[in-house]
Amino acid sequence: MSTDVSRRQVLAAGAAVAGAAALVGGVAGTADAASAAAGTSKENPKVKPTIVLVHGGYADSSCWNATIKELQYKGYTTISGSNPLRGIPTDAPYIASLLDSVSGPVVLVAHSMGGTVITNAAAGKSNVKALVYVAAFVPDVGETQGELITKFPGSEVEPVSVPVPYTKADGTTGIDLYLSKDGQAAFAADISTTDFKVLQATQRPFDADSFTFPTTAAAWKTIPVWGLVAGQDKAIPPACERWMYSRANARKVVEVPGSSHVVMLSHPRIVAGLIEDAAKATG
Repeated sequence: MSTDVSRRQVLAAGAAVAGAAALVGGVAGTADAASAAAGTSKENPKVKPTIVLVHGGYADSSCWNATIKELQYKGYTTISGSNPLRGIPTDAPYIASLLDSVSGPVVLVAHSMGGTVITNAAAGKSNVKALVYVAAFVPDVGETQGELITKFPGSEVEPVSVPVPYTKADGTTGIDLYLSKDGQAAFAADISTTDFKVLQATQRPFDADSFTFPTTAAAWKTIPVWGLVAGQDKAIPPACERWMYSRANARKVVEVPGSSHVVMLSHPRIVAGLIEDAAKATG
């Protein structure tokens, strides 16, 4: 065998080895990237839960945007569900269907009237590992939102709620409630006037009958609860929030002393932190 032929064979063999190493490295790198994207690692194979957020009345899914940014930065998959705001018989099955579409564990979060919805929707859902109530209703079976909002003094939203008739699918007349332009002090005192005007302009009204439907299930009796009290809430009185969270045996309650009802807008980092606490505790 000539020296030139031997040299060519050595170089070819070296190139093949290097190519194989690069291929293996590329596959490993791709696997690591996929694990990171899924919220897992070789050291910690757990999958992070999906965070499902449900808004309340006088709002839409965008009210969670600032909180979602915080959660996504921490690597959580997030879904902001669109709450129909027609009352328990419509809202709960709709959100329950959304939960059924999510594979893997879920941390279910709600604000305000959304709390009533998730209390009913999460019942019997084995993938829901935690309930996080953010200045939200936590009703028991048989209770209505109308009863709870008047249980303690301090709610000021009724005078700034504007009734607007609408025609239902069956031809009967319903009443939608909108937050008036004068509703900032009662609903969102700690955000800027500019931001309130956007919120008020993009709000989704809720059917007035939402306050009359009795709760049919109480998911918090079987699913761990976390709660946030908005200390200057003039929609749902803070005393009512504390009482409901205590009754639900919340594992952790965070209070934001100066917050209005829309704490997810004014203090999104605190809200996201509580949600992450629930995710880690039930992961």
